[in-house]
Amino acid sequence: MKLNDTVNAVIEVDIPSIFNIRYEKIANLKKLVTLICNSEPFKLNIKELSQKTGIDRDTLYLYLDYLHKGKIFNVIRAKSKGDNIFSKPDKIYLNNPNLNFSYCDEARTGTIRETIFAALLNVDHLLEIPKRGDFLVDDSYLFEVGGKKKSFKQISDIADSFVVSDDIQVGSGNRVPLWLFGFLY
Repeated sequence: MKLNDTVNAVIEVDIPSIFNIRYEKIANLKKLVTLICNSEPFKLNIKELSQKTGIDRDTLYLYLDYLHKGKIFNVIRAKSKGDNIFSKPDKIYLNNPNLNFSYCDEARTGTIRETIFAALLNVDHLLEIPKRGDFLVDDSYLFEVGGKKKSFKQISDIADSFVVSDDIQVGSGNRVPLWLFGFLY
């Protein structure tokens, strides 16, 4: 409940006081958070999101940026798109995996894994969405995030690529346990 109260304070008080948002549009921000929460990160459809929230496309991009700056969302774009807020994000995660359990109807394991990885590395590193794999970190290292049986199939022929596995205690070769990234935070 306290987490929901904190998120609501950011949405209802902090964001409108900093950015030009009319009070009656706050419900749209909350609806946007719920919709993102209940969708898979890789199924982002701006047109559909715009229709479901009742927010026009340009305003939707602004709201996504506001929620990113308010640390509610973690908006990640492809390397080729740069940091233009009016370009479609490739993936949007909640900024903290605890939000998935607080706001989402169902917390999906794969989404939680990727949310954790993005939240831990986004603090001091540049994250981008590559053509293959889940995350490109600092324009150098490619990561595929999954469970203990996640294969290297998608990234096997790419230098400096790693599989980040949940549900393992010890890594080997280019397989790294997800929990180890907690030491970066």
